[in-house]
Amino acid sequence: MPLHAQPLADASDQTLALWVAAFASSHIGMSAIRSRLISSLGEALGTLNLVGNEAWRLPEWWPGDSAAGNRIFPDALTAGRQVYRALYTAVSFVTLGSAFGAYLHSSSLSGGSFVGDQSTFWLATAALSFGAAVASLFNASPLGLMPSFEGASTEGGETSGAARIAGLRRDDALKFTTRGLTRITRHPLILPVVPWGLATAHLAGGRPCDYILFGGLAVYAVAGCWAQDLRVQREEGSVGTVFQTEGPRAAEGRSGEKEQLRSFFEETSFVPFKAVIDGRQSLEVILTEVPWLQFVAGTTVGVLIEMRILQLLEDWSVHA
Repeated sequence: MPLHAQPLADASDQTLALWVAAFASSHIGMSAIRSRLISSLGEALGTLNLVGNEAWRLPEWWPGDSAAGNRIFPDALTAGRQVYRALYTAVSFVTLGSAFGAYLHSSSLSGGSFVGDQSTFWLATAALSFGAAVASLFNASPLGLMPSFEGASTEGGETSGAARIAGLRRDDALKFTTRGLTRITRHPLILPVVPWGLATAHLAGGRPCDYILFGGLAVYAVAGCWAQDLRVQREEGSVGTVFQTEGPRAAEGRSGEKEQLRSFFEETSFVPFKAVIDGRQSLEVILTEVPWLQFVAGTTVGVLIEMRILQLLEDWSVHA
């Protein structure tokens, strides 16, 4: 790198760090006041007469949850949560998108070369992380937004179209049962970002900008999961898809979910394999329950995706 480019790269790295910090702090901050935001948004929507409109529905085939079905704004709490998620997504798009733009700019100034697929260990780490995240979609945690399904049955009455899709019935309460990946960690979808971020930072060149972006995402994954655990332990409102730990919905017959969630926390660990080490979970049982097919498929696809990501990063950095 030319000497005159170093100050520019340093300034660009600082901008990148600010955007990564904005992404992490805004998400953790929004999560910290999630209950109040959802409540306020729900009240505002109710004031505007946007709550309880039965005509506002998603298609009948939509796999809605047991609380709202396919209704969009059935009550103030659900309406507030839907708008909260939209705002959360918008903040993600702005902050993470800006961080990525700053990364490409910094990368173009930093020079250096991409390691690419020359490092087998780091490529394997990234691919295995991707495989674990894919497998977690089929072995969801109650702390995540991925819904859970079981084979639909007409016993005891016909299941509504809103809860059925491709012969399956949505039942998010199934996620309370500790199984497979959740016996390893209660955050099987997000924590794989940690090894993926560190591996990708190395594969992308190991420059400051690489560790600021991808290492920053790894730090955010740990902090975000820890903050979510803290919110559940303090019983500060909804988590995951529709689960409640306090508020009107819990008082109206959903308080059982609070006990199920507490039981789930007692059986699982934040740190991967800690529950196995201290005897709460069995490695033998884990090996029989992990969705291996999805894990292997996800890992295989992960190799191709990681290599493609690295190639795109290199191409985009040249033209940034």
